[in-house]
Amino acid sequence: MSIKDKLPGLLGFGTAPLGNMFRNIPEAEALATVDAAWDHGIRYFDTAPFYGAGLAEIRLGAALAKHRRDDYVLSTKVGRLVLDETEETTTRDLGEKGGLFEFGRPNKLVNDYSAEATLRSIEDSLKRLNTDRLDIVWVHDIAQDFYGDEWLAQFEIARKGAFRVLTRLREEGVIKAWGLGVNRVEPCELTLDLSEAKPDGFLLAGRYTLLDHERALQRLMPAAAKQNVDIVVGGPYSSGILAGGTHFEYQKASPEIIAKVERIKAVAERHRVGIKAAALQFSLANPAVAAVIPGASRPERIAEDQAALAAVIPAAFWDEMRAQKLIAADAPTPADRKGK
Repeated sequence: MSIKDKLPGLLGFGTAPLGNMFRNIPEAEALATVDAAWDHGIRYFDTAPFYGAGLAEIRLGAALAKHRRDDYVLSTKVGRLVLDETEETTTRDLGEKGGLFEFGRPNKLVNDYSAEATLRSIEDSLKRLNTDRLDIVWVHDIAQDFYGDEWLAQFEIARKGAFRVLTRLREEGVIKAWGLGVNRVEPCELTLDLSEAKPDGFLLAGRYTLLDHERALQRLMPAAAKQNVDIVVGGPYSSGILAGGTHFEYQKASPEIIAKVERIKAVAERHRVGIKAAALQFSLANPAVAAVIPGASRPERIAEDQAALAAVIPAAFWDEMRAQKLIAADAPTPADRKGK
């Protein structure tokens, strides 16, 4: 199983910010950001019902309506249903991600990884996205950060429900690939150990970045590569702290994280390297990684991402990052790959 041959490039677009993550984004600005991604050649777009209770899907569908469906790759997620009834957005139980989409739509969200809910979720997403098909479907957030000690029970529901439905849809040609879309390594490792579930890839957010990569590097990447299961890296800027923002893990960054970022910035400045370039290129340097999908809510950010991907980073920068133990000693870097 693999998704590298299904993705149209190394850089995709993550649409979580279009669901009004952290702030109330004007409609015109959100649509212009998708247009900017398209104009800069991005042809892979990832979204989810969770992002603003369907808001990101609606906005993405509106922006992509002017383009031929065959010209881009689209992924969304299952595991949460968006209902017509409403709820208070500031009091939703989102585990460790409280308040993440308080500016999103007020529609009630229901967690459900069953077979029936998976099919309904896909049908609802197709309507919101105004499209006739999905290319990739990720099973969303079956991990401890959202469910605490109950995450294994949710995983078991998904194993019997969503996993089997998505496998069947792939076999029937309805979708091209499926996997997990999570912020933790553990559910990916557990899925790889299953005999009956054969995912094509994982969308792993925030776990293979400059700030957090050791567990994924040591455990997940080798196991995934062995089974030819590719990794799409989400959140390469660690919720924004590596791109000039103030959030890490979707919350205000701690003093310890801020201090580490300052150390990385100091190394980057000495070598005249942009920290966004270092973040994107580090994630992509691992051979198990198929693509990276930073999010954006402002059009100008897209050009910054493209420039970061193309920037030349001297090997001395990576050498100093290793020497200062800011990256793992055995983490692949772009300099390592060029030397092969």
